Amino acid sequence: MLLLVVDMQKGLFTDDTPRYDTDGVIRRINRLIEKFRQAKQPVIFIRHDGPKGDALEPETRGWEIIDALDRLPTDLIIGKRACDSFLDTSLLEAIRGLKENRLVITGCATDFCVDTTVRSAAAKGLETIVAADAHTTADRPHLDAKTIITHHNWSWKNLILPEGEIRVADTDELVKALF
Repeated sequence: MLLLVVDMQKGLFTDDTPRYDTDGVIRRINRLIEKFRQAKQPVIFIRHDGPKGDALEPETRGWEIIDALDRLPTDLIIGKRACDSFLDTSLLEAIRGLKENRLVITGCATDFCVDTTVRSAAAKGLETIVAADAHTTADRPHLDAKTIITHHNWSWKNLILPEGEIRVADTDELVKALF
């Protein structure tokens, strides 16, 4: 089993783009990181590589992982350029190299990169678990962030797959069930 932390980057957490329950989400991701490390399970950070001039342009402050996250130099970081953490990246190869088939997904943004990564992982036959309270997004013109998160948690639980299902559970439940 491994923990995937998607796009928790400084450029996505600014005063201009407040995220829902940022402090709580960071605290819960760190709790999962701690449990995964105690169990000697890998933690992989996904980092979006934006184009020149973008808030996530490589080698800029916005591109960096949020300081509040418990990241070690030994943690794998995989860069991506699209919402799908698997598209044109080494993520699937890394997961297979670690001989893992089960992953817990956390991160930002629920309605873009987290959603696309969850669906892509499930489509690849990976046992996909979402930490329901450890992903976040911003309010959108048509929906508030809390509603978006609630909607996606429901959608993932009810997604029709040829085999298996996407499990969605709060951090407390995951920590008790997985460790």
